[in-house]
Amino acid sequence: MSNPTPPSAATDSPLRHRAFVQFWCARIASGFGFQMLSVAVGWQIYAITGRAFDLGLIGLVQFIPSVLLALPAGHVADQFERRRVVLIGQIVEWTAIVLLAVLTLLGRIHETGILLLVFVIGVAKAFESPSMQSLLPALVPPAILPRAVAVSGSAFQMAMILGPAVGGLLYVAGPGVVYLSAAALYLVAAGMMATLRYEQAPPKREPATLKTLFAGVHFIRERKDVLGVISLDLFAVLLGGVTSLLPIFARDILHTGPWGLGLLRAAPAVGALLMSLWLAKHDLQRRVGMTMFAAVAGFGVATLVFAVSTVLWLSLAALFALGAFDMVSMVIRGSLVQLDTPDAMRGRVNAVNSIFINTSNQLGEFESGMLAAWLGAVGSAVVGGLGTLLVVGLWMAMFPSLRRRQRLQLEEPAKEALGTPESV
Repeated sequence: MSNPTPPSAATDSPLRHRAFVQFWCARIASGFGFQMLSVAVGWQIYAITGRAFDLGLIGLVQFIPSVLLALPAGHVADQFERRRVVLIGQIVEWTAIVLLAVLTLLGRIHETGILLLVFVIGVAKAFESPSMQSLLPALVPPAILPRAVAVSGSAFQMAMILGPAVGGLLYVAGPGVVYLSAAALYLVAAGMMATLRYEQAPPKREPATLKTLFAGVHFIRERKDVLGVISLDLFAVLLGGVTSLLPIFARDILHTGPWGLGLLRAAPAVGALLMSLWLAKHDLQRRVGMTMFAAVAGFGVATLVFAVSTVLWLSLAALFALGAFDMVSMVIRGSLVQLDTPDAMRGRVNAVNSIFINTSNQLGEFESGMLAAWLGAVGSAVVGGLGTLLVVGLWMAMFPSLRRRQRLQLEEPAKEALGTPESV
């Protein structure tokens, strides 16, 4: 693709734009590969050691680089061509996965080697993530960015639903087969990213200083709407998550087996996927602030329904609704942050946002587990649902401009960094 479609033409058929299709397919390929990889790594480590503690280490070696390297990764995303940053990250991940496959097939794999290679993948993903998130606004016009965010989210949800299942089936043939399949998918993703063409203003190089590293934090503090949506996500997920408690609900409350647990885990992703497909065809153009708050409140209500349910079908319906509400909120939050942020700052702002997201997910599971130990699983989920509703009320009072916001795109968008767009 020598020259991207002009914005006016792209608006007529935005989701058919070749660059966006390549981006979407690359997201699906790498997402499937990573989900398959996660299943194989967990099974293999537990088969080697037999210790549940080591399963926790897998999450830890991915969480540490995602937080510690987020700000430097955001700086890199704003100083260099983002496509190349993503491509390098995927190549590093592909190399680590190939090493996992080779060592496994040769019978020379061990726990330390697996954790070390997973750590390398975590480092690469830490740098890849803010650049990947910042690429999307360059591929579609601002007017249809929310629909593009929804379609991009559908790729993630499909990977979440089908990736572990495919990985589990392939594991029957051995973990090496799963690793080779994941490596092949990453190779497809890297090939698509290598040939991606789009328009981007030349990045303005700045030396890495504390001021430039923390520029994203300063920007978010100064933009109340951006601060509001990012912090709302942090506290809502921190309080409202019930994923870590699903085994308890499945066995002790709903009295179902592993098949029921599988359905419970899939229900939120199915709800999110279907909602993302609906949002891809419908624009969010009115009262977006109240729509977002209503979606987060719906998330809290669905959590309460799940908490008090004692029948499987109602619990599945509550989790389905929970995933759908979360997707609406995610699309609005993601689009608003991207549209309110100048392109020259998107990498650093997305990096700070990723810290909030990763922290809320990890601490949310810890919070749910601690409350469940004190109050029981039902009590923990009830407190989480009520806490989410309380946060919505507080945030509506603390961020009135966000509550009154009508459109995602401001009438006077933040000024972009100066520079003549060029095809990259």
